[in-house]
Formats: sequence, structure tokens, C-alpha cells
Amino acid sequence: MKFDLDGLTVYFPYERIYLEQYQYMRSLKQTLDAGGHCLLEMPTGTGKTVCLLSLITSYQHAHPNTGKLVYCTRTVPEMNSVMEELGTVLAYRSEELRKEREAMAAGAVISSSAVVGDAMDIESAAGSQLVDNPNHNLNGSNNDAITNGNGDANGSNNEQQHQNRQPRKRKRIYGPKKSQPQNQLGPISHNNGAGGSGVLALCLSSRRNMCVHERVMRESDREAVDAACRSMTAPWALERARKARHNSGQGEGDGGNTASNNGNIETCPYFDGFQSAGEATSMPSGVYNLDELKKWGKSKSWCPYYLTRQAINHASVLVFNYQYMLDPKVAKMVSKELESESIIVFDEAHNIDSVCIEALSVTIHERHLEQATRSLGRLSSEVSRIKASDATRLQAEYQNLVNGLVDQGLLDAPPNEVGLASNILGTDILNEAVPGNIRRAEHFIAFMKKIVEHLKARLRTVAGPRGGVISETPLAFLHRMITTTSLEAKPLKFAYSRLSSLLRTLQVPNLDDYNALTDVADFASLVSTYSEGSPKFAIILEPNGSSIPGASDPVIQLACLDSSLAIAPLFKRFGSVVITSGTLSPIDLYPKLLQFEPCVSESFNMSTFRPCIRPLIITRGSDQLPVSTKFDDRGDMGVVRNFGSMLVELCSSIPDGVVAFFTSYSYMESIISEWDGMGILRQLTKSKLVFIETKDVVETTLALDNYRRACDSGRGAVFLSVARGKVSEGINFDRHYGRAVIMFGVPFQYTLSHILRARLEYLQTHYQIREQDFLNFDALRQASQCVGRVIRSKIDYGLMIFADSRYNRHDKRTKLPKWILQFLGDGQLNLSTDTAIAQVKHFLRIMAQPVDQTALKQVLLTLEEVEVMSPPIVRSFENGGQHAGL
Repeated sequence: MKFDLDGLTVYFPYERIYLEQYQYMRSLKQTLDAGGHCLLEMPTGTGKTVCLLSLITSYQHAHPNTGKLVYCTRTVPEMNSVMEELGTVLAYRSEELRKEREAMAAGAVISSSAVVGDAMDIESAAGSQLVDNPNHNLNGSNNDAITNGNGDANGSNNEQQHQNRQPRKRKRIYGPKKSQPQNQLGPISHNNGAGGSGVLALCLSSRRNMCVHERVMRESDREAVDAACRSMTAPWALERARKARHNSGQGEGDGGNTASNNGNIETCPYFDGFQSAGEATSMPSGVYNLDELKKWGKSKSWCPYYLTRQAINHASVLVFNYQYMLDPKVAKMVSKELESESIIVFDEAHNIDSVCIEALSVTIHERHLEQATRSLGRLSSEVSRIKASDATRLQAEYQNLVNGLVDQGLLDAPPNEVGLASNILGTDILNEAVPGNIRRAEHFIAFMKKIVEHLKARLRTVAGPRGGVISETPLAFLHRMITTTSLEAKPLKFAYSRLSSLLRTLQVPNLDDYNALTDVADFASLVSTYSEGSPKFAIILEPNGSSIPGASDPVIQLACLDSSLAIAPLFKRFGSVVITSGTLSPIDLYPKLLQFEPCVSESFNMSTFRPCIRPLIITRGSDQLPVSTKFDDRGDMGVVRNFGSMLVELCSSIPDGVVAFFTSYSYMESIISEWDGMGILRQLTKSKLVFIETKDVVETTLALDNYRRACDSGRGAVFLSVARGKVSEGINFDRHYGRAVIMFGVPFQYTLSHILRARLEYLQTHYQIREQDFLNFDALRQASQCVGRVIRSKIDYGLMIFADSRYNRHDKRTKLPKWILQFLGDGQLNLSTDTAIAQVKHFLRIMAQPVDQTALKQVLLTLEEVEVMSPPIVRSFENGGQHAGL
């Protein structure tokens, strides 16, 4: 439908719309009009993605000065799903604009026909043919006949005079053929391009997901793909290949895709084709997901990865991973040229504060320091070799470093350049020359060796008999390092950038071989940069950072404590940042964590024609003993037995698929071991097959595939998973794949973690967020994310079972999302296992009835109902306060 929303024409690609979708789009429009940021919680399975795309692309169409839509997702499947939905939205808009153009053309033709008809009437009135027509009226009563294409009143001769001018065109206007099905993905040339206005929509991912080179695609992991790509596309590799071809007598365009006989140097034919095309490498309007990008690039013999990197500046819509916006190392290479008018959307952003912290945190194990030492040895040997064979290269680098990082070209290197982007670069670093004591390569290597040896010494102290956990501020750690090593503080800020310059100069193709060394340089730069002012980082040294009991693995961790550091530049740079998810509750804590003031902060209810969600809080087993995973009770055999009996009874009563989440991997492993000894697993397999999530991605993916096969075959299955794991974040269990989700326990973080303790203290000191408030907030959003996997549409249904007595407390359950609480009545609280089973059977009996299509239509608004809705409610945007719902 096409409807007016507070003065904006919105192109929504479906005939009906839910009330919460209309409310959601209105809040989005108010955010864009105000030029501010927003927090929006939308129920899962109610079309949040299509609302975002429809409203923002319509806003871009109505306001040409609006910048790009940058849509950030977490996974590649989510990225492709967004592109498919965008293709649907833009195809609908294109068709509507075509109809509008044809209607305008029809109106113009009708007006033109009327004018011509009047003139012909006057001419015919003077002729002798009108003498025989007594009903003729000279004032124009014949106009309607001409306009309608009849011409009867003028006589057959007059009709013959006009037949050669108008009929073909008029038939096309008044009887248009039905439009043929349009391609929604890939290049689109009809109807003025994608969206009817030439929209270019792109998604960007890693080389591994975008490469079309057959040999590189056969590599097993991301690091190998990156190394193989760089070895064929780096400037020095291209120069060597050119010289080799020249020496062997080949032309510039010969042998690009094979190894040269002189030097065995291979280049990528797709990258060569991309470079040879030059300015001709423009992309036509269209919606390109990863498959379409690869198909288009292959057809043109252009590299899809570098083609997309170049085309970003010309696109209207960009879809990529969070890291491309939040991780400074990646963002500086990809999103640095986005205009300030761009609209940034973070979808499924319930964990955005954790993503921000991870982007600025560094963990270094003892084995990493050994790898860094070996890397420095390789670099030293390579420097000595180049000094003997090509000393001018090192001398040129030295002269560039004297001029500073900007003039040296490190920050504006071409996309195929082999180099690293600095994590944090202060203004003083950008404008100053690199300190003299690390300009020469051999001096910098000696400088890095001192840092590595100091870190080794600190870890030996921690792991020794008198060692233990040590927590320090960056300033204290830096002071001790300077005192011990006699290094200066200023060169430490340049460590990461100087290392990048050296790797470029030495023409290192496989940067992943130097990951450990780059972590050390990143650590040094961050410590030096953030040593002043209030400590926003904590340095934790632990004697055992391994998850394996009894294993010795000393570790040093630079932990970012302030999640606003990574996202603050986005709030400052861009006019509108949209943070949205189905599980943002409690929503009022995000402005404090991320340090911004949203102009709209809203959580929406779910409109429904039947109670399709049944949340149940089970606090007791069938023997009336309380069940909980709190530390004091989790080892109690009575609790373990009650949890097992609960799962067996639920799986016996619920058809198809059931998903059970545990608080951690260690707890899941221990409880499964106990269940096996009690015979509970044998009972469970009588009703369903059992699949288990592991830390191995391949194993988990295989288990998921077999789980779905078991559900499809009618055998039924139960999937045992972990909160904060892969399954809880990106996998949907819709329809028969998930008739129930069971959350065993409250997924609190490990409260004895030294990093968590440091962050809790920081939040309490600087933002006045109490420790228990944050722990409850984090645990309940994870629980909501887990149970939210069960419902993906209005006609879907599922059970949400919270198995822990603590969920019955008011301070816990009230932090669940608003759209879950609307289905949680008093009769679903404080249940025992047997009473819960009775409710489960009653709920499934009701939901098994055929869907009432009439009732379903009642929650779907038609175009007429949308147009007659009440005028917009005046909302206040002052102080970032929440506004009222509709």
C-alpha cells in the first residue's frame, strides 16, 4: 500500500499493515524529522525490517538531500535477508511510480484530446456534413464523445479523419497491459532503475564471502583467503608481475591469471580487469546481495570485493556488519567517507554495548608473546635482507615518516594496499612526525622487542608462586613500563601505525602471520593514548586465563570499560542513529551505557488476534521443591532431577521441536552428565531426538541441520543450547521448529570475572548504575533474546517457559519486553511442573485449531483504515524523554 504518514508518502509493499508497524514507522519519521537518535523495541516476527526499509527509503525519495541508509547486521544470512526485503520494497515503489507517471501522461493526453476535439468541432460545424445532423450543438456538446473515444456524434467520416492519429496511443493508456514480474535483485534497468529512481543498494562482507577466484575460494579459512588475495593484488605484487611479464616478452595484458615463468608470480584476473577498466567500473542501478555481486563481477571479469569498496560512495543503501561502523580499525577504511546526513541503523542491537567494548579490548596470552618474538625475528631478517638488496626502499620509508602519517600516505592508502589501520589515532598523532627513535626499521624492531619482553616478565610474575591476579589503570601500567624499560611514552602511541608502515614496506602478503605482534602494538597504542584522565580501561593480569581446569595460561587483558567510546563518534558525526531490536528492555539503561540522548524511546505492544504466546514461570518441580540455577542450588541433585523431569514431561506433551537454553556451557555439560547417570536422557529420547550445541561452529551447524530434519520428518527433537551462544543470537526456530523454548535459570554473567568487576565499578562510579541493576538488565535481555526465537509471525505460536524461581520476583519479570509481559497473566506465575503441563496442553489444544482468517484480518489495517486514523499525537522531544504510544 501507499499511504501518507504525517506528510510523507510511504511505499509499503504489502496490502495490509499491523498497528505496531504503523506506530513504529511514525516514531522513525519523527526521529528523522528531528535529526536525532532513537531507541525502538519492536516485537519479534512483526515485520521490523520491512518497516525500517520502507520508511527510510521513502524518506530518502521525498528528501533527496538525505544521505545514505547504512543498515548494520550481525551475520551474513541476516544481510542477505535484508537485501531480499529491500528488493521487494523498491520493486513495489518502482511499480507505483510507474503507475503515477502513466496516470499523469494519461491526464495530459486527455487534456490534449479535448483541445483537439474542440477545434475539430468548430471546423466540422462549418462543413456541409452537419446539415443532416439536427441534434448537433455548436457550443461543444460533442466534446464528451470525443474525449471518451466514441466520435459517434461527429459521424463516421469525422472518426476516420482522426483514426490515424490517436487510437494506438489511447489504447495503451486506457488499457495498459499488466506489468511482467520484475527482477528484485541484481541490476535493474526498467522503470528508471531500482525503486523507480535509480537506487544502488550494496552489501559488503569479507573477502572470503565475496571472492570469485577459483583457487582462492578453495582455501579453508578467512586468514588463508585474505593472504592469497593480498599476494595477488598488493601494489608490489602487481609491479613484480609486470616486470616479470616484461622480461619474458609478454604484453601488459597477457598471462594475468597464471603464474609467470619469470619469478612464478600470479595475479588475479578479476582484480586486473577491475583496474584495467578504470573509470568504467561503475555499477548500474540495482539491489545486489552477495550472490548478485559475485555474479555481476564475474560477468564483467571484475573483482566483486574491490568493486563494492569503490562503489560505496555512489550507493544509496549499504548493508554490512556492525564492525564496519563500530571497530575503528575497519571503519576508517570502509565508512570514513560517509556523509553526515546518512542514517545509521543497528538492527538486533540488544548487545551493542558489548560489541563496542570488544572493539576496543585486547587480550594477549603467553603463547601470543612467543609468536610475537618469532615475528620480530622474521622482520629483523627481512630488514637485513632488504638493506643489502634494496636499501632505497627503507630510506624512502624513513623520509615519509619524517613528514608524518598524513603525508606518508598510511591513512589514505588504496584499498588493495597491504597495511593495517590504527585502532585509535589522536589528532596529535595525525599531524606530528613519527618520533625519531622508531623511524628506522631496525630501531623500531628493537623498540617492540623491549615491549614484548616487558609483557613476558609481567606474566612470569603473575604466574609465579607469589603471583596472583593484578588489576591496574593504564597510567600505572604505563609508568611501570617506562621505568622498567627506559622507553618513552610518546612513541608508544605510534606503535600500531609504525608497524603497519613497516609491513607495507617489507611487502608482507600474509598479515595474519603477524596477528600476535599487531595485538601487542595495538595494546601499546591504546595504553598510551588512554593513560590520561579518568581511567576508561582496566589492565587485568591473570595467572590462568584458560577455560580448562588446571591448565596454566597466563594472560594480560586490556579491557575497555566504557562502551560509549566506540559509538560516540557515530552519534557526533551522523544526524540520526537508530538502535532497534525485539529485546531492548529495560530500554532506559541504554542511554546511560552509550552516553546519548534519544529523541524517541519507545517499546511497542504486539497486536494479535489470538494469544499466540504463552509465557510460563515455573518455580517448583512436581515435588514442590524450588528450582533455581543460583550458585547455592545448582549442584543440588533435587534441582537437577526436577529440571530433567520437567524437560521429559514437556517434550512428551509438546509436538515437533523444543529448544532448551542453559546459562553456560559448563553448567549444560555438568547437568547433561548428571541426567545421563539418572537415566533422564534415555527417557527423553523416547519422545524426541536430542541435539547439543558445542563451541565448534561446524559441529553446531551440523546439529542444527539434523535437528530441522528430525522436526520435518515428524520424529521431533530437542536442542540443548546456551544463552549468549551462536544459537541464541542468529537462529530462528519458527513454526514446527520451535513450539517451545525453555530457559533453565537466569543467565547472569560470571560475577567473579575480574573484567566484569572492573566494569561494574566503573558504571557505578561514573554513571551511577548500580551493580545489581546492570546484572539484572543484562541477564533479562539475554533471556528475552533466547525465548524470542520461538515466534516469527502472527500465525506462529509457541511457549516461553522460564524455569527458575527468581523469574517470579517483580524486579526480574518486569524487565522482560513489553510485548511478552502483555501475555503474562497472574495465572502463569509461580507454577509447579504439573500445573504448567496442564496449561501447556490447554494452550496447544487451542492453537491447533485452524486460523480464523476473519479474526486475522481484524489486526491488519487496510489502506482505508490507515487513511482515517486519528491525527498524530503531539509528542515532546525535550530531554530525550519517552513519548506516548498511539
